[in-house]
Amino acid sequence: MFIVRTVMSCKPGKVGELVARFKALNEVLKEMGFPPFRLYTDMAGAQFWTMVAVHDYETLDSIEELQNKVMTDKRAQAAMDGYHDLVVSGSREIYKVEG
Repeated sequence: MFIVRTVMSCKPGKVGELVARFKALNEVLKEMGFPPFRLYTDMAGAQFWTMVAVHDYETLDSIEELQNKVMTDKRAQAAMDGYHDLVVSGSREIYKVEG
């Protein structure tokens, strides 16, 4: 099992819009038979307006499989349209679950 954390720092005041896009994407994921992202926003810390999307995967190959399916799905594209305009920077962390 693997956990992928995608961390995005948004432009000031834009994290709510990014969360709304990911919630719409979650609906598409459910329709496709995939579990939704767990979404988190910062409460305190060094970086304001941060959103973290967490997703569990059985294998490393399943990460690529989901990404390929989502990237080519018109509903997913519509849900995420313009999200780059909300984000300043981001990173992705992949962890292997050990216990």
